[in-house]
Amino acid sequence: MKKKKTIKNILAHTVLTLLAIVWVSPLVWIILTSFRAQKGAYTSSFFPKSYSLDNYIKLFTDTGILNFPRMFTNTLIVAVFSCIISTFFVLSVAYCMSRLKFKMRKAMMNVAMILGLFPAFMAMIAVYYILKAIGLSEGSMIRVALVLVYSASAGIQFYIAKGFFKTIDEAALIDGATKWQVFTKITIPLSKPIIVYTVLTSFIAPWVDFIFARVICRANADYYTVAIGLWQMLEKEYVDVWYTRFAAGAVLISIPIAALFMIMQKCYNESMSGAVKG
Repeated sequence: MKKKKTIKNILAHTVLTLLAIVWVSPLVWIILTSFRAQKGAYTSSFFPKSYSLDNYIKLFTDTGILNFPRMFTNTLIVAVFSCIISTFFVLSVAYCMSRLKFKMRKAMMNVAMILGLFPAFMAMIAVYYILKAIGLSEGSMIRVALVLVYSASAGIQFYIAKGFFKTIDEAALIDGATKWQVFTKITIPLSKPIIVYTVLTSFIAPWVDFIFARVICRANADYYTVAIGLWQMLEKEYVDVWYTRFAAGAVLISIPIAALFMIMQKCYNESMSGAVKG
């Protein structure tokens, strides 16, 4: 029996190791490519023949054709504001749907569930013309338009948070606390795990989105996001020079997401340890 268990463990660890290699290989390759000194999209070996920091340097200094620093700044501004607004919307709607009783509540939940079944880009043409009609499709208002697009419908994604709020006891209502006091002083402090999840998803969505950003920005290069910039680096007129810089840009845009994840993970762990101690 022990030998059988040992064989099963070895097989399980072997399969997991192979899966880990398959998952990690693309990440290793993109990092190595970002340090590759040779230009061009095609190489004869997995490992670069020589390494250089030139791709990262040129990404921030060679801004005549593709201005990566400005794209990065645009994306960061849109992602931060969208994250804040979306998180507020999701938590507010989830709390109302889980704790408040009112007419048409079930109907609204059913409508939200049905709308969630359809991909958001189905409405992007209509959304663009609405934004154009109210003057948000040109100039500096493009950033405002992107924030509105990414955060306006965030409240529909309330189902996960709603289920979490259902598990929190509201015994404080017996002591005379108002709904707002319960929400701010009891529900929110005990809901750090779902807040972490909401913040991460609300930040990542505008950070990596290409379709809506491309439709709304159109030819306004001053307001391009990093997704559009990276896509342009792979166009045939730029790919020979910008391919390795594309790899460097891909590495750089993963840093804010990784940093946010580590910060929020720390908050999540602290909240869980606090809950266990309590």
